[in-house]
Amino acid sequence: MLGYWNRPEATADALKDGWLYSGDGAIRDEDGFIFIQDRIKDMMISGGENVYPAEIENIIMGLAGVGDVAVIGIPSDKWGESPLAIVVRKDESVTEEAVLTHCASKLARFKQPVAVRFIEVIPRNPSGKALKKDLRVQFKEVVGP
Repeated sequence: MLGYWNRPEATADALKDGWLYSGDGAIRDEDGFIFIQDRIKDMMISGGENVYPAEIENIIMGLAGVGDVAVIGIPSDKWGESPLAIVVRKDESVTEEAVLTHCASKLARFKQPVAVRFIEVIPRNPSGKALKKDLRVQFKEVVGP
């Protein structure tokens, strides 16, 4: 890669000393295999499309009765990753169907969550950022289509 078109700052961030910094976090096992563990940024790729959780979270927060939300990527055999919405309800009137219908009316299909899980509180660090790595562990059994 030579760089990003007309984006010298992005190029400088991504290319350092001849190496491309992709933003992926990975580990290498004892056999030398490399496994992607997490994206440094929260973006997921679903069906080849970039999906930004913040966009989905903002849409869901616009639904009456939602107190908090975090969106994570879950494995999908068909799409690579699919969005999972993790929602804190203000009241019990918020259902999975209501969240999915709300998202379907406002988001492109590839950005729509494939499922919703409800919890009491979104874990956050001291600066208020959702601990999405913890949520991925908590919801590791959930898989997409």
